[in-house]
Amino acid sequence: MAKFFGNLHLVLVAGLVLSFAVMFGLDGDGVTAQSITRWLHTFFGIVWIGLLYYFNFVQIPTMPKVPAELKPGISKHIAPSALFFFRWGAALTVLFGLIVAGQAGYAHQAFTLQDPYKLIGVGMWLAVIMAFNVWFIIWPNQKKALGIVEADDATKAKAATTAMMTSRLNTLLSIPMLYTMVSFNGG
Repeated sequence: MAKFFGNLHLVLVAGLVLSFAVMFGLDGDGVTAQSITRWLHTFFGIVWIGLLYYFNFVQIPTMPKVPAELKPGISKHIAPSALFFFRWGAALTVLFGLIVAGQAGYAHQAFTLQDPYKLIGVGMWLAVIMAFNVWFIIWPNQKKALGIVEADDATKAKAATTAMMTSRLNTLLSIPMLYTMVSFNGG
């Protein structure tokens, strides 16, 4: 068992196979393209917001307590890997959310905040703003702060502060965004 659970890729494949068994074996209503898209939207949303909360609830507050000689382990290995899944989780969450809205026929009404789609529309706009922040503010600044791209010490410090503040903004926006997502029942 240790060999199986020690291999993340094998666990993910087994989880996917088990998911298909549940979908096609137990779902009496039948599997639809929309149900699969919603499932993928939810999965990637958990990856994205889970990592957002990891960064803000665990990594950022803990870093000042980490001894200087151990910080490269985080900044050179853990953070870049977590940021990879973070930014792709954001992109895929938004992509599958847009597909869900398109499949259900409310994308235009939601983005233009028309009744009865205002609630989900606000959530969609918050998610788009947050994903924009991930790709165009947080990630470019994290690359500098983590030394993935060349930057002097002053630029690294400024980039780390900008990335942290934008990440905190995303944490703030995630709370009402999550409310809109779980409270909307648009099919």
